[in-house]
Amino acid sequence: MATPGSPGTLAGWRILTFESRRRKEFRILLERHDATVVSAPALQEIPLGDGVAPRRLLAKLRAHEVDALICLTGVGTRALIESFPSGEEREEVLELLRDIPLIARGPKPVAALRELGLRASIRAPEPNTWKEILATLDDQWPVRGMHLAIQEYGRSSLELQEGLLARGASVFAVPVYRWALPDDTAPLKAGLDALLAGEIEVVVFTTAVQLDHLLQFAGSQREALLVALQKQSAVASIGPTASAALAEQGIPVAILPIHPKLGYLTSAIVEHAALHSKQRHSPQAQENQ
Repeated sequence: MATPGSPGTLAGWRILTFESRRRKEFRILLERHDATVVSAPALQEIPLGDGVAPRRLLAKLRAHEVDALICLTGVGTRALIESFPSGEEREEVLELLRDIPLIARGPKPVAALRELGLRASIRAPEPNTWKEILATLDDQWPVRGMHLAIQEYGRSSLELQEGLLARGASVFAVPVYRWALPDDTAPLKAGLDALLAGEIEVVVFTTAVQLDHLLQFAGSQREALLVALQKQSAVASIGPTASAALAEQGIPVAILPIHPKLGYLTSAIVEHAALHSKQRHSPQAQENQ
């Protein structure tokens, strides 16, 4: 989507991002408004090569012990199918999945399922968190007595699992990849140093795991990092999951898009900068200087 604000709106603004997979796209969006982007990838996705969980899922599907599969991410949905090295097994999994309801957390798993020739039976609405999944299931498909598989991504979806168990379902987690710090942490170190030196106007989080890894990486500088995030820089969050993780650390979110997408996030940052610039150059502000 096009972002409002003329070129130059972010001129002089240094924006620190921890995005990995879509960092080039995000950089382009911000640089269209002349932002200075400090890219510090904070994670990498590592496939779980043992294939243990997917093979357990296949065994359960063959035995008709799975009533539905919950797909949480597009990347994870594709990785789940790709984890089977045999083309014959892949086709078998796809065929078995056609016989059960597929529940998608948001548009990315919907798109991934479509690419695989599958269809999401139930779609959770924005902002696409575990809360929307539970509310949608309560409304459309009560899960009491159901056996549900969950395609997980990086970290376990404990809140979703607990919510399903509380509703009388049984749950089988299917992790297909884990998150780790990137192999090259030099950009992350440079971003952390810039933030602690007070050289960053906006810090952007597009997933809660970025905050986990940043705090882990900071080590003995953790408290100084928290102070910088709490008081020195404006913090932007792509949506409620990342915002909740920030709130747990006492970090206020100053910039939040109306939809959890990079284009809308860029728009929110541009609007924040435009408003801040107006306030900074208002007659009252200039009198106080």
